[in-house]
This record gives sequence, C-alpha cells and structure tokens, in this order.
Amino acid sequence: MGRRRQELRGEAVDGILLLDKPAGITSNGALQDARKLLHARKAGHTGSLDPIATGLLPLCFGKTTRWSGYFLGSDKHYKTRIRLGESTDTGDCEGKIVSQTKVMVTKQQLLSALDSFRGCYTQIPPMYSAIKVNGQPLYKLARQGKEIAREGREVVVKSLEVLSFDGQDVELELVSTSGFYVRSLANDLGRALSVGGHVVALRRLGVAGLRVENAITLEELGTLSDPEARRRKLCAVDQSLTHLPAIELSVDAAFYLCRGQAVRARNLPREGSVRLYSSDAGFLGIGSVSGHDTVTPDRLSVSSVKTG
Repeated sequence: MGRRRQELRGEAVDGILLLDKPAGITSNGALQDARKLLHARKAGHTGSLDPIATGLLPLCFGKTTRWSGYFLGSDKHYKTRIRLGESTDTGDCEGKIVSQTKVMVTKQQLLSALDSFRGCYTQIPPMYSAIKVNGQPLYKLARQGKEIAREGREVVVKSLEVLSFDGQDVELELVSTSGFYVRSLANDLGRALSVGGHVVALRRLGVAGLRVENAITLEELGTLSDPEARRRKLCAVDQSLTHLPAIELSVDAAFYLCRGQAVRARNLPREGSVRLYSSDAGFLGIGSVSGHDTVTPDRLSVSSVKTG
C-alpha cells in the first residue's frame, strides 16, 4: 500500500525541463502531463501560455520550483500572427467574433501604428486573463459576461519587427518584458488602425536566455523508454541561466554571501545579474552587481558553505 501511495504521489525529481508546449492545451495541463511522464512529485510552470499558443514553457521540478519566479519575471520572445478587421471577445481565435470591418490598411500605415508600441508604454490587460481582482481571476468574470475597469501596466517592448503583411494578417516577432499580453497588442493595434484585431497564432521562442530550439515536445518525451530516460532531459538551474556571466568566488566570499552580505569578486560586469560559484560548493545562486567589484546575493541555491 505504501509503495502504491508513493507511485501516485511521484518521486523527488529536481531539474528544469524545457518544454515545447503544443496548441490546444493549457500550461497547467502540459505541466501535469510532463509530471506524470517523469513520475515527479512536485512541479510548477514559469508563467502561462494561452491554450492556442505553442512554444517554450520552462517547467520546474522539485527544489527548482523556487526558481520559477525568476523565469516568470524575465523577458519573453514571441512570434505572432494578428488578423486585422476582426475583434473577438477573448482577443484570440478561440473567442467569438464581436465585430468585423473591411481592412484598407497600407504597409506604411501599419508601420506607423506599430511605432507607438515600441519601447515603454502602458498596456491594459485583457479581461480573459488570470489577473485577480478582489481575489477573483478576470477570466471568470469575463465568462459571466462582466467587464470591469483594469489598471494599466507599464510594459517595455524591446524589439518589434514585421515579418509579413498580406493586407489583413500581419506576422510579428517581438521581445518584451514580463507581464506583456500579445492579445492586448492585437486589440490595441486594431483599435489604432480603426479595424479591430485578434491573435490567430502565437509561439513563444524564448524566455530569458532559453530558446525553444532546445526544448522537447510532450510527444518526444513520451517516446522515451522510462522515467529515468525522460529525467535525463532535465537540466540544472545554472544550466538554464547561461545568458548570465559566471563568477567564481573565494571560499571566504562564498561564506559571507550565504549570510546575506555583499562581497567582493573579480571579473564582474558593470551591472546586471551574475551566476555565482565557489570551488567547494559549486553553484551558489544569482547575485546582482552592486558596485565596483561588489556583488549582492539575490537568490541562493545553498544556505551555507564552510569557510577555511
């Protein structure tokens, strides 16, 4: 009976899986499918993708679930196709069409409209989102036919490129800060052009420094022979953060860092986040450059190290 209970709960599995999520499934559904394939006890995803969306969804298992917030707050890289001339109640092709307009938009008009969405601007989240108001997700209110005022959020679009435009469908590639809604972009772009718009396809190409080219699909994961073979597809936290410079600390510096103190280090960049290591403890965690040759702990993977 005890073994049966353990099989139902899963086993202690640590690591990060780079999943290429298929369309037609929620992020939590993809997470649970992957968890079962790995027979993992504890799991969490790093920010939802809409059911219509495909692409990179980093999944955290075991001890690495406490790192999920780092990926949630990181920049995202998307490729999307927006259909002008049609608005839906959800902002994507899963919703009901609520308005249709003939599109008479030139390429130059499109490019001019997109200029206002580059850089920093205030975006209104869609009603069909997981944002909570008074403890209730907005999408539940939307399903009841309710619409409430939403507070705008400051977002930054770091790059925005038009890949194609056929007079109605526009394909874009963009990099944005976390909290950005592509469905809101489609709605806002359609409004700016006075024709409406909604998302018909969305693919996430990257999260932080991770790329979808290195991800595995649920189908591919399922073809592997057993849970042990599937677990070999997991990577350690620091292997998922290779876009950050790696910094080696002395044993003494590592000791004081783990006590929450800023420490001195060599070869630091001028600013930003770094991966921190010591010869004795290996990967220590993430720190921020806080001054000349000084780094402050942000999130650590160890609680203490021995000092000489």
